[in-house]
Amino acid sequence: MKDAYGGAGLVAARLGGTDPTQSNLSTEKLLSLLECMTNLEGPARLQDLARTLGMNASTLLRFLAPLQRRGYVFQEPESGRYSLTFRLCALADSLKSRLDLRNLAFPFLREAAKVFGESANLSVDRDMSVLYVEVVNFPGKTLMMMQRIGHVAPLHCTGVGKLFLSEYSPRQLARYLKAKGLTRFTDRTLTRREDLERALEEIRRQGYAFDNEECEEGARCVAAPLRDYTGRIAAGLSVSGPAARMTDRHIARNLPYLLDAARQLSLRLGWREE
Repeated sequence: MKDAYGGAGLVAARLGGTDPTQSNLSTEKLLSLLECMTNLEGPARLQDLARTLGMNASTLLRFLAPLQRRGYVFQEPESGRYSLTFRLCALADSLKSRLDLRNLAFPFLREAAKVFGESANLSVDRDMSVLYVEVVNFPGKTLMMMQRIGHVAPLHCTGVGKLFLSEYSPRQLARYLKAKGLTRFTDRTLTRREDLERALEEIRRQGYAFDNEECEEGARCVAAPLRDYTGRIAAGLSVSGPAARMTDRHIARNLPYLLDAARQLSLRLGWREE
């Protein structure tokens, strides 16, 4: 997904330097240890951890000891094997309770509305429908009917909705088609499964999606995915407006900002850029 987000750094410069100082290297090793231990199927011996991480045992012990003292690592008295405790989950739960996606996204929505001069939207997938959870309108511009907080819209004919569908498995897509169908809303709505599947494949390739007057006559939208720590799409960031203003040229000129905003928000949600 690196190409999809552009990586142009248009919203803000990347944090931190790249100098391989000893402090940075130690931090990298500590994080590698934690990531390694989260993937273990069970407790592991010191020698096995050292071999997996490419460290010597004495170095690894220097990282394990403080983690053990702070309660993040447990060592079995009998076998001496190490495993993580649920203390990391407590940190995650505490962070999750304090982070609200709407609050995180709002500055980006406000700037996207300003950059495009249109309405910027934050949406999630709820019960196989698009749910708009936040909308920021550019002053003086017409609000599209679909883009209102709390409003729901179909997946198959909206930019954000097609992003969500692009991650559906064949079984999930079949279930969606059976439950919701491909209702025609305009002359441009995709009403054949093969046409929708072709569009979803293109979205997977390019990493963003359009609604070209498919849901509402005279309205266009461009949407970018917000990915969380699982790598899956957690929400969508989109900009919508009248087709007369949301021209191909206008979208192409401002799309890099939207992709970079989505990238930065994804990083805040724990997505790991490959």
